[in-house]
Amino acid sequence: MKRLARDVLLMALATGISRVFGLFRDVTIADRFGASGAYDAFLVAFFLPHFLRQLLAEGALSTAFVPVFTESLVADKEANRFASNVLSILIILFPIIVALGILLAPYYLPFLASGFSEEKLALSIHLARILFPFIALMGFAAVFMGILNAHHRFFAASLAPVLFNLGMISGALFLSSSFSLEPIYGLAVGALLGGGGQLLFQIPALRSVGFHFHFTLTPLHPGIRQMGRLMIPALLGLAVTQINLLVDNKIASHLGDGGISSLQYAMRLFQLPLGVFAVSIASALLPRFSAALARGEHDRFSVHIKDGISSSTFILLPAMVGLYAIGPDVIRLLFEHGSFSPPDTLRTAHALSYYLVGVLPYGLMYIFTRAFYAIGRTTLPLLASCCAVAANIAFDLLLVGPMREGGLALATSIAGSVNVAILFLFLWRTIHPDGILLRRLVKIALGSGLVFAVAWVTRQSIGEGSRALAVFLPTLAGITFYLIYARTSGLWELLRSSGENHSG
Repeated sequence: MKRLARDVLLMALATGISRVFGLFRDVTIADRFGASGAYDAFLVAFFLPHFLRQLLAEGALSTAFVPVFTESLVADKEANRFASNVLSILIILFPIIVALGILLAPYYLPFLASGFSEEKLALSIHLARILFPFIALMGFAAVFMGILNAHHRFFAASLAPVLFNLGMISGALFLSSSFSLEPIYGLAVGALLGGGGQLLFQIPALRSVGFHFHFTLTPLHPGIRQMGRLMIPALLGLAVTQINLLVDNKIASHLGDGGISSLQYAMRLFQLPLGVFAVSIASALLPRFSAALARGEHDRFSVHIKDGISSSTFILLPAMVGLYAIGPDVIRLLFEHGSFSPPDTLRTAHALSYYLVGVLPYGLMYIFTRAFYAIGRTTLPLLASCCAVAANIAFDLLLVGPMREGGLALATSIAGSVNVAILFLFLWRTIHPDGILLRRLVKIALGSGLVFAVAWVTRQSIGEGSRALAVFLPTLAGITFYLIYARTSGLWELLRSSGENHSG
């Protein structure tokens, strides 16, 4: 548990730095483009490259690669040769994918944004043709990240997205001025530059762990076949979950200019605690899951899952309620300037309040999904994802009329809750929930409720003064109270000793 905490803290630190730059990126984009039709067009154009990034890069590829590569490291079976083989296959595959994405843009984009005008749709097509090489850059970067994570070198891989954010910031601040007719093109070019930076940043760390690439094309290698067996259900599962975003964007394209943009800004804040902490915890656990199973240590595997549940809940639940208490103030402070207007703040805050319901379910889903991948039972996450998509579509259609963007956000949260409930049900016997885990969760829930009360009372006492104070003081009060509570209630000791208690 102590080494897991160290790795999570290192990853959270690096990811936190990246997310700070990500926030600055979003602030810059909001100032430059607001919740506008041009940014709507960019988001729709970026959907398919980002979808494939989730599918073929940071999602199924990375998740399937790490267990096989880790197993090769544990067994000393030419792990570097296997990684070079994977990269060699991608060198051939990605140019084909990029070419198809560019050529077919006029055919798939009208489906993705059926509510766009012809002019807005034409802009999306041009942007998609600029953005599509992004998937290749992210694919190679994901394999690099998998190699580093398997070597327990989490910091460099987690810090690499800073370069992507810097590219986007440069695109919004500087490159956009070079495109006088459509400044949004500068943002697309910046995304490509940032993707290239994220890829190159990891190379020194790869050399430090002894990895050297040699072109090795053996598509029928046993490790590749094992990856394929893991990837196929995972690809289907991730494809199913991305349908949620596709449906949300398609429906939001009928809500007028800014509908997709306001959802995106709210989603960024919703993903902040997930990206900093939940992904860090899940990424740190995946090689531990794989190593424990490779050694036949099934009890240790169960301990790792319970540690992940505790760590995620300890961080995400108070973050969720705290952000709910001051969400509109955060949006006002970060985004409401330049082209981002007060009505944009109201739309975004409305969506955020309903997205926040899903923070903890999505955080736990990251852990449970990786546990199933490590076991090799990838069909169960696929089943859960299918049920979640069905719930998302049903509630999208039911809620979008009376609640507009808020209804789409709430449907996303409900879908995540359905997904994690199914995964937990099938993991129940593996996890073996016990009294220690239950006591931790009860103490965390009580502390989180008190954090909300402290943050809300502090916010109300400030009134309508400084925007910065309206965010900073409730946040400081909530964090300070929670840390004191964790110490005085015994929660801190419960978390620190969980690994030892479970293993005993």
